[in-house]
Amino acid sequence: MAPYPAEREAAPLARMLARGEEWCVGDYVCRAGPQDRPFEERHEQVTIAAVLAGRFCYRSDSGRALLYPGAFLLGNAGSCFECGHEHGTGDRCIAFHFAPDFFAEIAAAATGSSRFRFAAAMLPATRALTRPAAEIEALVQGAAATEDAAVRLAESVLAATAGGAASAAAPSPREARRIAAALRRIEEQAEEPLALADLAAAAGMSKYHFLRCFRRIAGVTPYELLLATRLRRAALRLGATHLPVTTIAFEAGFGDLSTFNARFRRLFGVPPSAWRARRLS
Repeated sequence: MAPYPAEREAAPLARMLARGEEWCVGDYVCRAGPQDRPFEERHEQVTIAAVLAGRFCYRSDSGRALLYPGAFLLGNAGSCFECGHEHGTGDRCIAFHFAPDFFAEIAAAATGSSRFRFAAAMLPATRALTRPAAEIEALVQGAAATEDAAVRLAESVLAATAGGAASAAAPSPREARRIAAALRRIEEQAEEPLALADLAAAAGMSKYHFLRCFRRIAGVTPYELLLATRLRRAALRLGATHLPVTTIAFEAGFGDLSTFNARFRRLFGVPPSAWRARRLS
C-alpha cells in the first residue's frame, strides 16, 4: 500500500513481516472509525490482503465491497482506492504486495494471461480460501513468511477468481448496516450457537431476506462463514498452543470431537494432530 498522509491520525500502523526482491508482506492495524472520512490512496503494487478483524467498506476500480474477517481484499497495481469505517472502528489485515511483473508471471501460469487484472474488489470467505486465510493469520504468531508462501497465496486467489468466485454486489446503506452488524456478531461470538433465525431477528429481517442479503453482500452464507471462522481459529490455536485438541474443538464452538476432526481434515487435508505437528516442529 502507498504511504499514508502524515496528518491522518487514524492511518494504519504498519509492521513489515517479510520481504523479497519482488514481494513483501505487512501487518496493518487500522484505527479509523465512523468519524474519520476516507482518504483516496493508491495500490503501488498488486495487493492481496487477508482481513483478520473488523469490517470496512472498500472501493477500488474493481467495485465496492464490505470486507470482513476471512475475506480477501484485492487491489490492482496503479489503482486508486478508499476504505471507509462507517460500520465500526478499526480493522487488521495481513497484506501481500507483488511487483507487477512478478505477479504477471504468476498470473500467466495460473490463468493463461499475463495481463490479468482483478475484476472484483474482494473474494468472500469461501471454503477454498479458509486454509490460506489460516496460514496467513499464523504470520501474526511469528510463522515465517517465504516467497513460496506468497506465491501459493497468489495462486490460490487466482484459482478462486478464475473459478468464478462470487463478488459481493454493492449493498444499499440500510442492508450494509444490518449485515455489518451480523458480521460483527459472528466475529465476536463464533464459538456460540448462532442460529440463522436469531441472526435474522437481530437484523430485523425475515430469514429468507436476511440469508439472501447476507450472501449477496458477504459472498457466503452465515453458516459457511461461521464454520470457516471456527476452523480458522482452531487451526491457529493448534499451531500456537499445546492445549488438547478436544479443548480447542469445544472452545471453537464444535459440539463433538468427531465432527471437528472430520471438518478439519476435509478442509485442511490432514488431521488436527498432524497440522499441529507441522506448525510446532
